[in-house]
Amino acid sequence: MDLLIAQITTDLRSSDALRQSSALLQALQQCAAGRDVSALARTAATEILSAPSSAVCKRLALDLLRALPLPPDLLDPLLLTSLRSDLSFPDPDVAASSIASFPSLPSHLLPSLLSSAHADIAAALSSPAESLRLAAVTSLSSLLPRDDLALMCSTNPSLMAHATTWWGRLAELALDSADAVSAGAFEALARLFQELEGRRMSRLAGDKLVDGEGALAVRAQWAADAIDFIWSRRNMLIARTMVMPVESFRVTVYPLVHAAKMVASGVVNTLRRIAKPGDTTIADSVESSAEKLVGVSDIVSHLLPFLSSLDPPLVFEVGINMLALADVPGGKPEWASAAIIAILTLWDRQEFSSMRETIVRAVVTNLHLLDLGMQVSLFKRLLQMVRNLRAESDRMHALACICRTALCVDLFAKESVRRGQKPVPGTDVISLFEDVRVKEDLNSVTSKNLFREELVASLVESCFQLSLPLPELKNSGTESRVIGALAYGTGYGALNWTEPALDVVEVCRPCVLWDCNGRTYAIDCYLKLLVRLCHIYDTRGGVKTIKAGASQDQILNETRLRNLQLQLIRDLREVMILFNFH
Repeated sequence: MDLLIAQITTDLRSSDALRQSSALLQALQQCAAGRDVSALARTAATEILSAPSSAVCKRLALDLLRALPLPPDLLDPLLLTSLRSDLSFPDPDVAASSIASFPSLPSHLLPSLLSSAHADIAAALSSPAESLRLAAVTSLSSLLPRDDLALMCSTNPSLMAHATTWWGRLAELALDSADAVSAGAFEALARLFQELEGRRMSRLAGDKLVDGEGALAVRAQWAADAIDFIWSRRNMLIARTMVMPVESFRVTVYPLVHAAKMVASGVVNTLRRIAKPGDTTIADSVESSAEKLVGVSDIVSHLLPFLSSLDPPLVFEVGINMLALADVPGGKPEWASAAIIAILTLWDRQEFSSMRETIVRAVVTNLHLLDLGMQVSLFKRLLQMVRNLRAESDRMHALACICRTALCVDLFAKESVRRGQKPVPGTDVISLFEDVRVKEDLNSVTSKNLFREELVASLVESCFQLSLPLPELKNSGTESRVIGALAYGTGYGALNWTEPALDVVEVCRPCVLWDCNGRTYAIDCYLKLLVRLCHIYDTRGGVKTIKAGASQDQILNETRLRNLQLQLIRDLREVMILFNFH
């Protein structure tokens, strides 16, 4: 290896461009193979970058240095000076390599470099050379969303001004005539929105910095400006995306949808206030709700044809984003229905089989966006899909969403019937268990399937959630719209939740007899719910009568509960007999 390093060093010090390029290629090959060639860093920097060399050699030398650990004295001033001078190199490919190296530099070197090179970066973003524009977009999209840069901008007004200008230019480049540049600009905007939306630590730089108020304000301003641009130019952006290749179209979906969602929900006004706290001149959007809905509908109409694409990742991306639009004020259940139907078609696609957990999670967490009939039609199919998931955490999460929604639908349907509306078939929670496989699982004593225990536990937990005082619940986007209707529109009764809970107790009764290899979670949950119901109805003195002031519904429910108590005694006797027999 020492002989090879010596040979490469000799070739790099020669004045022959062909020998230098061959040596650099050989060094890159060794680096890619995992061998240590860091001894070549200084030679490459001094003999290639700092000296007159061919454009090819400069690009190769920059690629090599980006892959190597560099000592501080080599970074500053030698490498920085070379990068700075190469930005104005006549060959756009060399300038592209120089600007592509920026994200790999240490954080403490960035403010001075970016401030001194801001004119060259602006020139690169407006360059007639597509390769240079693409390199500038790619580099800035990796650099600007980082936590360290946001923190620097919060304390450096000059750098903040430059970065804001670059973000504005990146947004404009989403309309660039080059497909690769346009896709890169869309990807940069998506990364900005995702970093702000998730408020998670940036992993782009591997740093562990925590967002402060200043960094949050900086990102909020950038995001608000980008949202305003996308919303005001949405028709032009939609037209631009329609002529992009299918493989690039997918990255354009999220920025359009996110901007529309922020405007329609009014969150963009919140971002403006975060960006400029205490500024009383910030006014809410002057657009009416109708104008916002028309804009959102335009984006939905733009995305809708792609739900029938032959590309599974594109179908999933479009479906997920249409679900986000269905959740904004004025969103329509039809949008959610179309998206969920398209996502469910991916279940049997062989090339998407590894993403089945993602499919189920996407559907069950958005069940609340569907109309009542669509929810009911999906319950049984979703149960079969959840049964086939491998991870217990995925199954439990999906079951919790399904059971909570099914109980809400049941409660809503019963309340609607009381108000004189026509009953909707299949809305009672017992209909979840009409499937033959589910029935067999529930009634089999010796089945070892964990799914049935998870189903009982999820149903009972959902009953207890439903017993909470509903008006105190916040609409977090995962609660069913049915809950909102019950809480605010249907004269919710304090004990109405006990009716579907009684259905749950009746249908889960066989769990008392199950042989679960020592696991008692299912029967514990079942008994906990039964005891809660007994405490609520207070059946110690027997079933109440009409003379005692009981309503017909109360008498019916107490009779059902009394029968369940007697059946539990018989089941426990049977369990004791089986236990003594074994």
